[in-house]
Amino acid sequence: MRRMSPDVPLLNDYKQDFFLKRFPQTVLGGPRFKLGYCAPPYIYVNQTVLFLMPWVWGGLGTLLYQLGILEDYYTAALSGGLMLFAAIIIQFTSLYARNKSVTVERMLTTDILAEEDEHDFTSCAGTETIKFLIPGKKYIANTVLHSFLAGLMCGLGTWYLLPNRISLLYGSTGGTVLLFVFGWMTLCIGEYSLIVNTAAETATFQTQDTYEITPLMRPLYIFLFVSVDLAHRFLVNIPALEQVNQILHILFIFLPFLWALGTLPPPDSLFLWAMEQVLEFGLGGSSMSTHLRLLIMFIISAGTAVTSYFIPSTVVSPFAMIAFLSLDSSLQGLHSVSVSIGFTRAFRMVWQHTENALLETVIVSVVHLLISSTDVWWNRSVDTGIRLLLVGIMRDRLIQFMSKLQFAVTVLLASWTEKKRRKSTTTLCILNIVFSPFVLVFIIFSALLSSPLLPLFTLPLFLVGFPRPVQIWPGAVGTAACVCADTVYYDQMVPGLTTALQAAMAAGSLGLLLPGSHYLGRFQDRLIWIMILECGYTYCCINIKGLELQETSCHTAEAQRVDEVFQSAFEQEYSRVCSINEHFGNVLTPYTVLPVKLYSDARNVLSGIIDSHDNLKEFKGDLIKVLVWILLQYCSRRPHVQEVVHKTENKGQASLIILPALNTSPQTQSPEDSDSLNSEILDDWSDDNVFGDEPTIRKGKEEKDQLKVVPGVNFPIPGSVESQGVSEHSGGTVPENNLYKSVILGYPVIDKGKQKDMAYIPLVEFSCSHSHLLRLPEEWTSSCLPNSKMREMSSLFPEEWYQFVLRQLECFHSEENASSVLEEIAKDRVLKDLYVHAVMTCYFSLFGVDNMVPSPGHILRVYSGVLPWSLALDWLTEKPELFQLALKAFRYTLKLMIDKASLGPIEDFKELTNCLEEYETDWYIGLVSDEKWKEAILQEKPYLFSLGYDPNMGVYTGRVLTLQELLIQVGKLNAEAVKGQWANLSWELLYATNDDEERYSIQAHPLLLRNLTVQAADPPLGYPIYSSKPLHIHLY
Repeated sequence: MRRMSPDVPLLNDYKQDFFLKRFPQTVLGGPRFKLGYCAPPYIYVNQTVLFLMPWVWGGLGTLLYQLGILEDYYTAALSGGLMLFAAIIIQFTSLYARNKSVTVERMLTTDILAEEDEHDFTSCAGTETIKFLIPGKKYIANTVLHSFLAGLMCGLGTWYLLPNRISLLYGSTGGTVLLFVFGWMTLCIGEYSLIVNTAAETATFQTQDTYEITPLMRPLYIFLFVSVDLAHRFLVNIPALEQVNQILHILFIFLPFLWALGTLPPPDSLFLWAMEQVLEFGLGGSSMSTHLRLLIMFIISAGTAVTSYFIPSTVVSPFAMIAFLSLDSSLQGLHSVSVSIGFTRAFRMVWQHTENALLETVIVSVVHLLISSTDVWWNRSVDTGIRLLLVGIMRDRLIQFMSKLQFAVTVLLASWTEKKRRKSTTTLCILNIVFSPFVLVFIIFSALLSSPLLPLFTLPLFLVGFPRPVQIWPGAVGTAACVCADTVYYDQMVPGLTTALQAAMAAGSLGLLLPGSHYLGRFQDRLIWIMILECGYTYCCINIKGLELQETSCHTAEAQRVDEVFQSAFEQEYSRVCSINEHFGNVLTPYTVLPVKLYSDARNVLSGIIDSHDNLKEFKGDLIKVLVWILLQYCSRRPHVQEVVHKTENKGQASLIILPALNTSPQTQSPEDSDSLNSEILDDWSDDNVFGDEPTIRKGKEEKDQLKVVPGVNFPIPGSVESQGVSEHSGGTVPENNLYKSVILGYPVIDKGKQKDMAYIPLVEFSCSHSHLLRLPEEWTSSCLPNSKMREMSSLFPEEWYQFVLRQLECFHSEENASSVLEEIAKDRVLKDLYVHAVMTCYFSLFGVDNMVPSPGHILRVYSGVLPWSLALDWLTEKPELFQLALKAFRYTLKLMIDKASLGPIEDFKELTNCLEEYETDWYIGLVSDEKWKEAILQEKPYLFSLGYDPNMGVYTGRVLTLQELLIQVGKLNAEAVKGQWANLSWELLYATNDDEERYSIQAHPLLLRNLTVQAADPPLGYPIYSSKPLHIHLY
């Protein structure tokens, strides 16, 4: 992400036009009077008629009531019935138009939102006109339900806004007219969004409105206001209820502004938030990690409170288990709902939130001592349980107010210190200072509602966001993340981090644990975002997210500031007296360090090692040794070896194998040999293209290089166990039903016309009866190279190393004769020739036809699994298991070369064996993109190595991961800063559709940590690369 230039707008020109069209529609509840093109006048007239229709029906009923023709309840019924009939007509008209229209596919344009606005209107009541005016409902059930609600809302609204009723409340004619006119505007807005066309709401909780909940938002609040008026009408005269009704009648005309500003939550968010608030403050519980847990816990807690109402007072006191509560005089009086709720909550708070319960108890006791008069409302009308409840709510709201105030100051400082936009933000900062009392009112209102303080575009332009659950996002925790190759590092880290968090939480190192708290952890290039979902007696439930490792410029700037904050707190060599906090106003506060077992990441430049001629020359010799070690280890550890070794330890029978002698008299090289090694048949496999695709292989004479069946000799199938007729070659000394091995090593290709000139091939037997236990798989012993080439390469085979490795094998159970058996196997020339053939063929495959010192580019390509063309390429790639072993040997050899250059040469065979054994047990050497790389991390291999190339610097690099216990620095984030920025993110993306990757609100800022906070949001708005399921931590 590039740095933002000073002239980058908050919204680009296109999005500004889109927003200016959408916002008036939101204010009015759905009518689209501002279009992006010229529309016929009847479009605007039709929308106006539909908008004012509820007022017409309500006005008719009001007129009949004022004239004394109808009673108030008949007036409500008449208006509601007319509106119900009109709503049904509107909905079925829309349904008819949709069924009649034919879907026409249009050419897609680059301007998607403009395409949505384009309509071809033909007449005032045409199909396209109706579809534009009344989009209709997706479900028939909603068509019926919304029509019924529209009629009910119009009827009750008419009753709510009757002039006589308003006059009785206020006794003012001017106020009555004002409330009547603007009250009907509110009703018309609610009706239009319900049955005609629903506007996009600024208060958006769900990314997709699957069940059409959004149209119910505005009617819901209208019904809530009307319900208070109905309660005032039918209940006994209660002064407090009358005052509330008067206040709500005034607030009723401001509902459109609250809807437009996104202050009031949608129904789903309101439902979850209300349950959470009642559970936490009314019932003494905690917010839950999932919506289902919240619902279940709410039902159980409410049931407990109801049950306590019917328990006799002689039982409530022992339940309280606290002398302060048990001795309260209210327990001796008559049962009441307030006593049941208050003391149920107080009892639960003692073990659910012990620290908060202690604080609340102390405050109530102190107030009781200071106010001893029984005439005071606090002592006369409120019992101890309700006092504790009120103190708990005030405590929580005061903490929220302080956090929101701190966040507002941080936003002001961030805007003032940002040089790029100082000219444009200076005005906003001055206005915030001048109108600071109004800003405080917004902060107080936000704290009372427990809703986010929303900084529009993260500027000091504050709005009150709508209340939402502590979890913030609607989806289930941990179900979405932008998974990539780096996700595995967080996956490996989380179990150890959870254990470390358990110890830190139990010790109090993370402060008071509250649901909705956010913590940020930092180690090397890793950033860990921790959120507390719920907290209770002896347990805590958290969610851990991992942020991207591929750092952008914005990410790097903020991560650097995080490092500076932690460094100033944890890594200072000395403390200064009366020093000024250099990071004042930062949303991050350092808390502690956690020891966690994880991978440290080191990247080194291999210049001078991988391009050294001497190192590369030694590489070729070491590769043969490593191939020998790899193949012997593989054959000795095969399962069948362990199963049958005890059966053959005491048997003396020798196995026969058909083997051409490698030391026969040399023959003249055939034309096929020369042509096969001619480099002109190869396509270019140049070192110039380090990351090029695998070269195309020209197979002009491929069929001549295959192994031919020699006529006249009945060879057994390699590896088969069956009766063979070989008496003419073995002198009758081999019994029937014995184990035979038939292998042709380096035998020259025979023309079909010259088969009579075939040389005699003798049968050769293993000199040791145990040699077959270390035999290579049969398909690995087939020949693909000319005999002359095999003889040439056989001289490179390290026989002493072969015998040393073989004597070190541990594949025999009987310790007393294992060394003697291995000594006999080491002397078996036939077995050795098998390994010579396999090792040298693999060696030839890895280097191709050229016997030159390999280049660094060649090393990288083969390390990555891209082999040069050779006669043995197909032979090797057709044997996946052998190919992987050869590739592993090549990678081990590269790591050996680097270690020798860094740590010094290998002294003897024993040291080399130890080194290779360490690679086998403690290392994974491969590519970062390999699936086995991820498996090795999850299995917690101590070390991992990968070779790479940096095209920008033009250097080869080595990456080493080391598993060790290291310290993760952890700090606590201002929870209100996180909620406020996430609320703005939701508004900006879901309502303003401002998804520009260079938008202002995602740019880095060291104080707000704006970019990191956006990343940590749940997808699709954020993009963490890892998100855990809810993790339950037992504290004690």
